[in-house]
Amino acid sequence: MVSVPHSRSVAPGAAEGSHSSHWGTFFASFDGHHVKVRPHPGDPDPSPLINNFTNALRHPARVTAPMVRRGWLTRGPGADRARGNDTYVQVSWDEASDLVARELQRQRDTYGLESIFGGSYGWSSAGRFHHAQSQVHRFLNTALGGYVRSVNNYSAGASAVIMPHVLGPLDAVARRNVTWDQIVEHSDVVLAFGGMAVRNTQVASGGISRHIERDAMGSAARRGCRFICVSPLREDLPDEAQARWLPVRPGTDTALMLGLLHVLVSEDLHDQEFLSRYCDGWENFQAYLSGQIDGQPKDAAWAAGVTGLVETDIIALARSLVSKRVLVVVSHSLQRAEHGEQPVWLGVVLAAALGQLGLPGGGYNYALGTLAHYGKRNNAVPIAAFPQGRNSVDAYIPVARIADMLLHPGGTFDYNGQRLRYPHVRLAYWAGGNPFHHHQDLTRLREAFRTLDTFIVHECVWTATARHADIVLPCTMTLEREDIGATPTDPLMVAMHRIAPPVGQARDDYEIFADLAERLGRREAFTEGRSSREWLRHIYETTRAALAERGADAPDFDAFWQRGEVILPQSPDDGGMLRAFRQDPDQHPLPTPSGKVQISSPAVASFGYRDCPGYPAWIEPTDAPDSAHPLYLVANQPATRLHSQLDFGAHSASSKRHGREVCRVHPADAQSRRIADGDIVRLFNARGACLAAAHVTDSIMPGVVQLPTGAWFDPEDPADDRPMCVHGNPNVLTRDVGTSSLAQGCTGQLTAVQLERYDGPVPPIRAYEPPELGAYP
Repeated sequence: MVSVPHSRSVAPGAAEGSHSSHWGTFFASFDGHHVKVRPHPGDPDPSPLINNFTNALRHPARVTAPMVRRGWLTRGPGADRARGNDTYVQVSWDEASDLVARELQRQRDTYGLESIFGGSYGWSSAGRFHHAQSQVHRFLNTALGGYVRSVNNYSAGASAVIMPHVLGPLDAVARRNVTWDQIVEHSDVVLAFGGMAVRNTQVASGGISRHIERDAMGSAARRGCRFICVSPLREDLPDEAQARWLPVRPGTDTALMLGLLHVLVSEDLHDQEFLSRYCDGWENFQAYLSGQIDGQPKDAAWAAGVTGLVETDIIALARSLVSKRVLVVVSHSLQRAEHGEQPVWLGVVLAAALGQLGLPGGGYNYALGTLAHYGKRNNAVPIAAFPQGRNSVDAYIPVARIADMLLHPGGTFDYNGQRLRYPHVRLAYWAGGNPFHHHQDLTRLREAFRTLDTFIVHECVWTATARHADIVLPCTMTLEREDIGATPTDPLMVAMHRIAPPVGQARDDYEIFADLAERLGRREAFTEGRSSREWLRHIYETTRAALAERGADAPDFDAFWQRGEVILPQSPDDGGMLRAFRQDPDQHPLPTPSGKVQISSPAVASFGYRDCPGYPAWIEPTDAPDSAHPLYLVANQPATRLHSQLDFGAHSASSKRHGREVCRVHPADAQSRRIADGDIVRLFNARGACLAAAHVTDSIMPGVVQLPTGAWFDPEDPADDRPMCVHGNPNVLTRDVGTSSLAQGCTGQLTAVQLERYDGPVPPIRAYEPPELGAYP
């Protein structure tokens, strides 16, 4: 069998090479044990996350050889409660590949392609070629004929579905709209619901060469722009923004928006001309706002009771927005909760009522500050990616409904006006991503994975996902392979040089899939006769040809690879779809049913969803604090890593206390529970419990605790049906339900918990220790 050429020529002590990650462009070298990193000199505010690479390549958590779960080898495919609590047997690459190929053939021939789920997520590498999601999807399409897929993502599951009903495609509103340059020059007020935390703007899929957000907010603030942080967490805007903090109860931003709108309308301060010319459905929404529909006016007094703010402050804030260049921002975090569609929709309505949509530095920019993509200009030349082929299977699920699908095969579910059926998936193939980070209610997720016949995972480290797999194939880390780093919103294309040889027997995903495709008789279809380096040349040529056509600097591939980077021209900062619509709504209508802003939506109304009506509304949450679990838990994104990636990395580890994730708690809540700064605490509810280290701080509002996601799931007793996570993974606590029948998005941002000081024996942390090896059966 012929393998795809795979260079292992990089030796310890090799010269520094250029590389790229989702959190920055950098240079790196490897001495055989540790990596030295240096940020790109053109980055004004480089992310410290690159320091997670320094100890990663030879960490004990690496998967160094193909492994098969002993129970699967002994008993064969089938549901198994031992997943997540079993030993592994090391096998050769040939044996592992034979096992995978035979099982894929068995599933396809016995149960059909709807029995196979292609599970992946897009964050494993910034490279255009070694993008794990593209690799596994192309393999399943070209080698088998298709697979059950997922749609949307955990970060924007609700907004991606509601936004086309209201304004247009999500990317048009988030990526080509108001830029940071416009804010610096034009904005008077930035009303940031959920804030704009720089921990999030460190990251962009495909890479980022210049982190400008902190400086932009500082420059705008010095000019006189007012930033308002609407969040239970004060640090959701940086100090440079000089922001006013409005600490609202988690999940009540919708009520605050309604209160602001009620003040504007009742005092005749709204822009009636804009609403008449550019919007559709205002009358229906106004009937709800005024209380005609449900008998409850959504006035400032009502909003104050829901949000915890002061009525007069809400009135004053509404009045202060009139006749100003106002930008309304709604973060991803707001829609990662029950009824997450509503704040996304209402943010549009608030900006429209102020008459601001489409103005430079004004209007509505969904998720600005959530990713480094947003607020940037777009490149003027295309960037190719690894093509995924054609999927012949129609069945799909919203990405956050994986456990529902596995636990309820054949069951029905609602999604965006359709009634769909869950396929009976028996095999899941995962390459890239860690659902034990992304998903909620990990006890339920464990039960779901135990229903599978077979679970195959490509991994470079022993995550909880790998520990629940039947077959674990060791893949390379990004620093152990060549690639091209590029994204449509950053002007730097980077040659991602191989910095170190692969650890142990690790292989590139492409090499793994090429050999599997050969066993299935489909190698040529998968590879098209190209090696990895030849694919890089092929991908690069798309951009080079476009550069040459424009008369721009267009080095050939070899020159680009030696140089390490090439600058891409960018498109004008023209405000995109919303600017064009404002300037001429007849010639540039929005891609909505009316061609206008849908203040209310007949299409959504026609679906008949009680949890997502035809106009944006406040809907009481069902997962709210009560006497048994009186605190809100905010499970937001971490500051020291991307999701759960490199949780063992030097920078991530430096932020932990006693090796555990840090839980922030207000002094009043800590005092009433006899908790001191640094104490080990237990967070718990009916779904589970976890340990963390307490940080007592007044930067969080009373009644709220915050524990970031991404700490690797570390069950105290893996054999327990509902084990306590000793490391601090909040998804043992979160609830696995969809945002609504419309979008079925992730609701992992908020839940209700109790908190107590943990006085028992403190269990050791074993999250980064490889599982035990067993004897060959």
